[in-house]
Amino acid sequence: MNSKSNGYINADNINLYFEIYGEGKPLVLIHGGGSSGFYDFEETIKRLENEFQLIVIDLQNHGRSGHRNIPETFEQDAKDVMSVLEQLHISKASFFGFSNGATTVLHIAHLFQDQVEKIIAASGVTKRSGMVDGFFEGMSKASIDNMMQKLKDNFLKINPNENLLKNMFDKDSRRMMNFQDINDAVLKSIKKPVFLIAGDRDVIKSQHIVEMNQLIPHSRLIILPAGHGNYMMADENGNVDAELIDFTISQIRKFLNT
Repeated sequence: MNSKSNGYINADNINLYFEIYGEGKPLVLIHGGGSSGFYDFEETIKRLENEFQLIVIDLQNHGRSGHRNIPETFEQDAKDVMSVLEQLHISKASFFGFSNGATTVLHIAHLFQDQVEKIIAASGVTKRSGMVDGFFEGMSKASIDNMMQKLKDNFLKINPNENLLKNMFDKDSRRMMNFQDINDAVLKSIKKPVFLIAGDRDVIKSQHIVEMNQLIPHSRLIILPAGHGNYMMADENGNVDAELIDFTISQIRKFLNT
């Protein structure tokens, strides 16, 4: 599985790394916190690269992309993504975001409606109360020493710099510790079709995903028998449930094609 093209695009004074797979209607893949584009979407790329043009972007402070010394915001990530697409001459696309990436694509749907076809938001959150009980207490005690080892290994494999790893961890941690509720009006303003996905044992409460579904005018929802993301990627132990991922991607394919 090789990218059709890859490279860097300057967006607001940092270089953002991207890879493109396949041909067809553009689908932009936006990874979660602590991760990188290909890491979160390898299984998706395997299943969809023959049907869509997949644009995979490493966000600020992640993967091969540049770093900023200012706090991360979802709005900045949304603007960065759209800057990359503008310079790739992609005027309209669908967007698939996971975890923090899901929150980012919801911001894209709100801020850049005319450039959006459809949105897939997997395990995203818009309110502090939407996280499982104890999440923020755990975040307040988090350190890079207890960061998931597979995410540390992934970062250092493609960007072998311990200081940059720490910057990424610090920026992601602070963004979540300081997470501010997104106004319901933002979700109500989204006029494009949205597909919400989550696991029944996710770090996002199921009732929160249901509430989001009720607020977004043209939204569909599926809650799968899964944890945080193993419906679309390997679990924290590296195990891949191919049958479950096949089902998830089949539902995404159906959503994008109807």
